[in-house]
Amino acid sequence: MKIPYFWQYLPLLLQILAAFGLGIGMATASYFIGRHRNTKTKLATYECGIEAVGDARGRFSVRFYMVAMLFILFDVEVVFMMPWAIIFKQLPAITGSAWFGFWEMLVYLGFVAVGLFYIVKKGILDWSKDRGDL
Repeated sequence: MKIPYFWQYLPLLLQILAAFGLGIGMATASYFIGRHRNTKTKLATYECGIEAVGDARGRFSVRFYMVAMLFILFDVEVVFMMPWAIIFKQLPAITGSAWFGFWEMLVYLGFVAVGLFYIVKKGILDWSKDRGDL
């Protein structure tokens, strides 16, 4: 008798169900076991000891998001450079040329440098211009 193909996914399904069950069980247990003392001090907003003023849905400068995206971009650059640096000495055996991998990485870094030049030229990293927007 042949076992159907979808039965091979049963261990995965059981692991997912166990993970969700454990999470829901812990949240439910903490609700029933934990103490609930909702005092005025506990329910007050707190941020560095300063009382919150204004609307939480206020406008923020787009520069915050741009810097976050740029951080991710240059972080991905390092992710691509690490494997290349690790196997750099083995590249002649892989590609057949001692300089092929070097020039490839130089082209890649050139593209990254053009991107960095563009964001510096646009003034995205110049926070002194953004004083009036906040």
